[in-house]
Amino acid sequence: MEKLKGKYETVFIVNTELGEEKVQELVAKFKGMIEKNAAVENVDEWGKRRLAYPIEDVNDGYYVVMQYTADRDFPLELERVFNITEGILRSMTIRIDA
Repeated sequence: MEKLKGKYETVFIVNTELGEEKVQELVAKFKGMIEKNAAVENVDEWGKRRLAYPIEDVNDGYYVVMQYTADRDFPLELERVFNITEGILRSMTIRIDA
């Protein structure tokens, strides 16, 4: 039986207080994870931006937005990994209705 696939968009914010090198490592880690498990359609690195409100006393974050097609169970695993990774301030994944 073929697995159901869907189109998704994920936004994640990395804590810039970690330093430039660590920020790039985390961005590369999650880009690699998504590319390994999904067909990536678009990657948009917004870069360092001011947060709308402080998160954990941090005012700036490094934003990354990715659109991809994946099995429906992958976004749950991705969110689980975001939640246990030190340095990720926020993440959100939504399903895009095509």
